[in-house]
Amino acid sequence: MTQLKLHCWVAALYLGLNRLRNCNAIIRNCFISLSCLWLIALGCSAKAADKSIDFGKQIAPIIAQHCVRCHSPDSSKGDVSLATLDDLKSNDYVVASDADGSFLIDLVTSQDGEPPAMPQEANPLPDEEVALLRQWINQGANWPDDVVIEEKAKADVSWWSLQPLEVARHSELSSSSPDSESQATTIDDFIHERLSQHGLTFSPKTDRRTLIRRLSFDLHGLPPAPESVDAFVTDADPQAYEKLVDRMLDSPHYGERFAQHWLDIAHYADTHGFERDKRRDNAWRYRDYVIRALNEDKPYDRFLQEQIAGDVLWPSDEQAVIATGFLAAGPWDFVGQVETKSPLLRRSARSLDLDDMTTQVMTATMAMTVNCARCHDHKLDPISQQEYFQLQAVFAGVRRDDRVVSDTALKQYEERRELLIARRNKIDFEAGLLEGDGLNLADIVGGGSGLGSGTYRNALDPRNAKVQTRDSGKLGNVETNRFSPSDFEFIDGVFIPDGEDGKAEIPVSSTGITITGLPKTSGDAWDMIRNGPVASQHSPELGGIDFTKDGHSLLGLHANAGITFDVAAIRGALVGQDTNPRDSLLFTAKLGYFGAVGGHHADAWVFVDGKQTTHFSKLTRDDGLQNIEIDLPPSSRFLTLVVTDGGNGFSMDQIGFGDPAVRLSAPANLTVDDRQRLTELRRQRIEIDAKLEILGPTPKFYGVVAESDVPEVRLLTRGDPESPIGEALRPAALGSLAMLTPNLGTLESSAGERRAALARWITHPDNPLTRRVIVNRLWHWHFGKGLVDTPSDFGFGGGRPSHPELLDWLAEELAERNWSLKEIHRLILNSETYQQSSYVDDGASAESARQIDADNRLLWRQNPRRLEAESIRDAVLFVSGKLNPERGGPGFEDFQYQEAYAPIYTYITADKPELWRRSIYRYIVRTTPNRFLTTLDCPDPANLTASRMTTTTPLQSLALYNNDFMLKQARYLAERVESDAGLHKRDQITRAFEIAFGRQPTESELILATDFVHQQGLFGLCRSLLNSNEFIYVD
Repeated sequence: MTQLKLHCWVAALYLGLNRLRNCNAIIRNCFISLSCLWLIALGCSAKAADKSIDFGKQIAPIIAQHCVRCHSPDSSKGDVSLATLDDLKSNDYVVASDADGSFLIDLVTSQDGEPPAMPQEANPLPDEEVALLRQWINQGANWPDDVVIEEKAKADVSWWSLQPLEVARHSELSSSSPDSESQATTIDDFIHERLSQHGLTFSPKTDRRTLIRRLSFDLHGLPPAPESVDAFVTDADPQAYEKLVDRMLDSPHYGERFAQHWLDIAHYADTHGFERDKRRDNAWRYRDYVIRALNEDKPYDRFLQEQIAGDVLWPSDEQAVIATGFLAAGPWDFVGQVETKSPLLRRSARSLDLDDMTTQVMTATMAMTVNCARCHDHKLDPISQQEYFQLQAVFAGVRRDDRVVSDTALKQYEERRELLIARRNKIDFEAGLLEGDGLNLADIVGGGSGLGSGTYRNALDPRNAKVQTRDSGKLGNVETNRFSPSDFEFIDGVFIPDGEDGKAEIPVSSTGITITGLPKTSGDAWDMIRNGPVASQHSPELGGIDFTKDGHSLLGLHANAGITFDVAAIRGALVGQDTNPRDSLLFTAKLGYFGAVGGHHADAWVFVDGKQTTHFSKLTRDDGLQNIEIDLPPSSRFLTLVVTDGGNGFSMDQIGFGDPAVRLSAPANLTVDDRQRLTELRRQRIEIDAKLEILGPTPKFYGVVAESDVPEVRLLTRGDPESPIGEALRPAALGSLAMLTPNLGTLESSAGERRAALARWITHPDNPLTRRVIVNRLWHWHFGKGLVDTPSDFGFGGGRPSHPELLDWLAEELAERNWSLKEIHRLILNSETYQQSSYVDDGASAESARQIDADNRLLWRQNPRRLEAESIRDAVLFVSGKLNPERGGPGFEDFQYQEAYAPIYTYITADKPELWRRSIYRYIVRTTPNRFLTTLDCPDPANLTASRMTTTTPLQSLALYNNDFMLKQARYLAERVESDAGLHKRDQITRAFEIAFGRQPTESELILATDFVHQQGLFGLCRSLLNSNEFIYVD
């Protein structure tokens, strides 16, 4: 009794009561919201019992079901969490080996005829569970240290999406006729079944003009050509529509269209994202893989296996290797993974990286939100935190990086390219001598012959003349006034100058020539001497010329730096070794300060054999370009270019010599044979260029590289990389799919073995989720909403299937049709359901249907949809006649790129053929998206996008009407219409409607448009058509 009174006193003190009157009354009436309270008495021996209690299997489930909803770290009512032992040890709520003296038992049992105090707002515990609690306490109330109790998920292994497929056949549907036993099941059977249950019927089939436009945008992302519309409308073949579906599925435009859908799910982009957002110039190969795989109708199970473990399962198949770019398609923290010196930040960034891979694979393939189990057991679905980290263990042995497709492919590529470049350089050199163009000094710095063979932005280190390819910042270990000879034939050497107020004799050649008279400098240096802009250059443009484009070149120096060219060697290349007084050379360039305005300036100098010929003092950006033309007599040996910081520090002191060249003062007269030879050389040059174009870039792609040792993965408390607990986890999948074995290997399994095992598990014939998810995605892409309206969440937090039998039937059909996505397309597209009209005339039946199913979940009509941002852009280019059909290869860049710590991407108007390619081939920047496309709801590639958002905003209307791209394309459309139809206004209007809408204008439209064209011109009409709902919506 003394012990009981003590516990009552503790309870009273906890509630803040002043007096203790009746212990039992206090226990009955206290309002603390505690489901279960107990104390583990350390050192007490358990009482003997008939059968030993298993805490994990018998007690923990009771607490998880009834207690931790209110008493957990996330919701600790009564200031008590029952997830772990900590709070329970600090409160005397359980007396080990004494159930009758434990406050817990009083709380969960009836007192004086009153209902139990706990759990609140729920049914009392069954007698069997109370008995288990008593027995557990009497046996010592043991709680293993490694057990953390969490709230039971709202869904368990009986959740609908985790069950095997249940496939209904035609005869099993209630609406089927008695004699339909032998009929094949169709999509329409399932839709009609549900419609009949609600007294609804299909809407009429839409007209052929609407149907071909719908089909064309669905399968190609482009409008149909007017001629194709007319041909289909007038085609008398009963199978005309089915044949149209087949032709469109066979078109390469199909892969371009549906690759965009898949890349949304993969959150693909061509830059890393995060604060530095560096370029991924080899990521495009994965994008091209997706397009190719879809066009080839690669079986979907193989498609997934290649993307998860293609380099392991089929290492000799280059496309299968490239497919693993899927794992690396998402954002990547360059600073956290590479630059930071903090081990803590590196672990955090790596944890996020593994989370991205794990989430992407499981969300894309199985629509399971496993990332919700990163910090705790999943609150909604039967996914434990341990299972989440076991999935992470699958990817723990890989990291993102550029990698070669194969060593064989790289070797063959390099050998072929070197041979072609050597032939091209020889041709260029011979042609250059005949033409008298001279040698380009920037190209020479880039390792070339001076005739275009140099590598853009390759450089020489001014400290030691070594070749550098990477950007640098402020240089360390600088030694001024030390000449470093170069191995390049036409470059004598480099140096970092400091004039020491004119006193220093600075060596500038290998023969000992010195220069004097230079001012004192800071002695600092930045980056390299480059064939192109220096690192972090403010701009490559000056005086209206962008020296990185249109055949221009730039020799970039940043103060303080100097370089000496071997004029004698250049002369020997241009005129041979036997020189005469006629063989004078000429150095020409456009010199400028390429740094920013605002008080920045630098000095530039030119010396010939150590003698100053030109000096530009305190040169600024506002000074523009300075033309240089310096004679180099036959006796001259060296040409020296020097840049100093002007005495005000070296910040922004970016000096460039634009189009720098050394050429003959007077070009040689060509003989007839010389001219014939020059013509032949030019023809050979064109052939070489074509072969190099076909050869393409280096066979590298951005993917994943396996580590030699797989790091251990442990469960992280609250997902914190600094709080690992427990033993190392072996790789495993989810245990909620009872028909599959979750084991994916052991702790000794290699990185490749783990991914291969997961790929096979995901695509196992018995896995119902993978097939359900992809057929639902296809349905979503054709109807605007899936049978499950959350395409990437098939768990408790997602939607429920509107037609579960149809979903399972389609999933089974996918397997029976060799996992062919095109076959599922055919089933959907050839159905009466798909071909329904989206517009229903007002009437009693239509009004009734709207009242019964306003959201059209039963599919009594088709859904009108707005085009996605990329389809709008591509459709505009298509109708204007400017769409560039070039396929594949590196993405087009509709921006100006400026190298910096955080690269700068400045978008330009796409107004040239190379920028008129389809949007799927766009170079996608994560942190600086294209504003025009973003306004039209183009998704953020930092996120996994299962379903495009569709908004309607004033900015969209303004962008479509006033954006420079739209204005230029409207003019091109007007030019096309005028070219097609001539000068007659009615003919022009008719042709404009045919091109834009695939139909002719009505008589009233023709009258209004004619008046409009007389007032605003044909351009105004075309501009309006491109902004109409009919153009940007599909019925």
